[in-house]
Amino acid sequence: MNVRKIQVGYLSCNCYILEQKGTCLVIDPGDELYSIEKQIGDNQLLAVLITHHHEDHVGALKPLLQKYNVPVYDFHTTKEQQYKVGPFDFEVIHTPGHTSDSITFYFYLYQLIFVGDFIFKGSIGRTDLETGNALTMNESIDKIKKYPEIIKCYPGHGENTSLKEEKENNYFFLHNDLS
Repeated sequence: MNVRKIQVGYLSCNCYILEQKGTCLVIDPGDELYSIEKQIGDNQLLAVLITHHHEDHVGALKPLLQKYNVPVYDFHTTKEQQYKVGPFDFEVIHTPGHTSDSITFYFYLYQLIFVGDFIFKGSIGRTDLETGNALTMNESIDKIKKYPEIIKCYPGHGENTSLKEEKENNYFFLHNDLS
């Protein structure tokens, strides 16, 4: 599976295009529809995955769906379980805290998670915005700590990281005292 990251919008949201066997998924189409379409290229778009519904992560969602008419996988349309979309196998993990609708997509065959604004390299997403909650963020951190350290994390902003790196260096993983 090939993962492409493009930064879109005024907040430089990381939008990801996952490619496999002539098909693709788009994760968090924040803005700049043209840039996203360029990255889709000749691939058949199968679905759009949304980690949470802040505008910087969904700004291009509506026009993307108008053009491609594909399903959306988000908090409202999924359960915590495994899914198969074409050649893509992933698990949905509810990880509220930054928002009440925050979810993580775990591509377990490749040990990759797409975390939106749940985890950043060396930090976590804010919990003081609408529907954010420090207590549920603590619970989500505890939940994700149980997954293999080898997992590579793709955040909604900034650089990639790994669960191992976050468990060893991220203050919020080490202290888990947001309450």
